[in-house]
Amino acid sequence: MHNPINNLINIENQLKDLNINNNKIKSEIIAVSKTYPIKDILPLIKYGHINFGENKIQEALEKWSDVKSNFSNLKLHMLGKVQTNKVKFLIPLFDYIHSLDNLKLAEKISQEENKKNKKIKIFIQVNIGKEKQKNGVDIENLEDFYKECSLNLGLNIIGLMCLPPKYEVSSKFFINMKELSDKLNLPNLSMGMSNDFVEAAKYGATYLRIGSKIFGERI
Repeated sequence: MHNPINNLINIENQLKDLNINNNKIKSEIIAVSKTYPIKDILPLIKYGHINFGENKIQEALEKWSDVKSNFSNLKLHMLGKVQTNKVKFLIPLFDYIHSLDNLKLAEKISQEENKKNKKIKIFIQVNIGKEKQKNGVDIENLEDFYKECSLNLGLNIIGLMCLPPKYEVSSKFFINMKELSDKLNLPNLSMGMSNDFVEAAKYGATYLRIGSKIFGERI
């Protein structure tokens, strides 16, 4: 069996073990396929995995345009920073955006959705660690930003996303994210990566973004 498939099964089994104690844990696994060629991804697609994540629109266009035509059940997630001038290419190909972090981008997405008559599912990225070098909406501005996006711009905001500080314990930020999500009555949380996905699942992550634990370390 192809190695990424074994790796995916191991992750699924770890999540099943969590369910023995808490049957409310239901986390979708996004296989973060950025930088990997389609030949490394196809075995997972044929195995039946449907959620894949990319960070760059140009790379995604080259890799996924034909594949998504052949496998209509696939769901493609934009995980990286989105430039407003690339939104017109993003809307037709992607099903989810996990990195909405500013009003200008929100306005552009709304415009392009109207032009192309397609709605995508969107997560607001929260700067949960209050790090100056990271993108994301500040916690104190989150509620107003959410209302502007959902009520005035008509975006389909389905949840919140975060990237916790690298050298701190992730769980306290996951707890905070769950509180913010509950306050806004949002059903989804995109959090947890290869190094902390089990903790993220424990604290309510509905989408886990896992790359190296599936495909191996990037060169």
